Amino acid sequence: MHLAASFFIIPYLHTTLSSSASTRRMFDQNFRYDKNVDSYKYLPKRSELPSVEGWPEGAAWFWGPDDGLGRLNFQTPKRIKRALKESKTGEFTSLNAPLLTFTNPPFFHRPIASHKITNFSGDPLAALNDDELSFNTQTTSHIDGFRHFGEQTTRMFYNGCRESDFRGPDANTKCGLEVWAERGIVGRGILLDVARYREFKGKGGDALSAGAIMVDELAEVARCQGLDLRRKGEGGDIDIGDILLVRTGFLKAYQALSPSERIDLATNPPAFLGLEPSEEMADFLHDSYFSAVVSDNPAVEAAPLPEEFEGSLHEYLIPLWGVPIGEMWDLERLSVLCEKRKGWKFLVTSAPFNVKGGVASWANAIAIL
Repeated sequence: MHLAASFFIIPYLHTTLSSSASTRRMFDQNFRYDKNVDSYKYLPKRSELPSVEGWPEGAAWFWGPDDGLGRLNFQTPKRIKRALKESKTGEFTSLNAPLLTFTNPPFFHRPIASHKITNFSGDPLAALNDDELSFNTQTTSHIDGFRHFGEQTTRMFYNGCRESDFRGPDANTKCGLEVWAERGIVGRGILLDVARYREFKGKGGDALSAGAIMVDELAEVARCQGLDLRRKGEGGDIDIGDILLVRTGFLKAYQALSPSERIDLATNPPAFLGLEPSEEMADFLHDSYFSAVVSDNPAVEAAPLPEEFEGSLHEYLIPLWGVPIGEMWDLERLSVLCEKRKGWKFLVTSAPFNVKGGVASWANAIAIL
């Protein structure tokens, strides 16, 4: 079906991200999230976050001192039951790039993965084999845990963790990946297909070149997909605990590179299309209360980072708000399936590795439409 006849189908009249006027309560250090809350009015906006002694500025550690789930707490049975209704056709697709061979060489000087098949019987003629794998979780489709990235000014990780919690004589498993693995990650996914939108509009911008996706563009992409990027209760389609997936076209462009071009990309300073690291984007991501944010590029946000923005979206999402980040997810077939059925909402699952004290995991993700 022609793109113009299928992708851009359901316009709506109003796309502003401003919230409705309402009286909001005061939020302080004693506030605790209610994971079952159904209205945004009971959740603080980023501008309403209190300054709490001993916390980094802008931290939202309101689940209690022992929490290791962050906004995954919002993935409640009630919300997952609602998300199941988004599966209309029963079609499904993996969101995982190849585990060992996707990035070669890996980005940011990470080690190359290896795979060895061994015969465990001692008899070289026996038909009995095992696998031995060695890989860095960041070299393919993965999800970043709370031990991956800290707030760089205070050197604090989510919920007050420090490097000494992860290594050394006082090491523990606080905020380790096993907390996620024991329950899994399940939620309603919303795909914003920026690559398809830019292709349709004839806009320039290579996914492998520096470039930023601003909130206004996300809102326009959503509008062209028949979605309203405002929050539920304010006329929009975004709900508490949704999983945001943004397709930049990175994975498709990367797979088309020659071996020498891949080496150039990995060894030079990184440059790729991604979310704009800006105050406006930070407000949108925080105030939407996504339970996770995912992209097909290596960092979700754009690279290189603009000088005028201090820090990065990583510093906000992971350590300050407890939002997992998914990177280099394969959104290509998902894009085709969403366009085919003219719907960009679906069920997403991810089963992280059950590694005590783990930092990140292969995504092990599936979308069910």
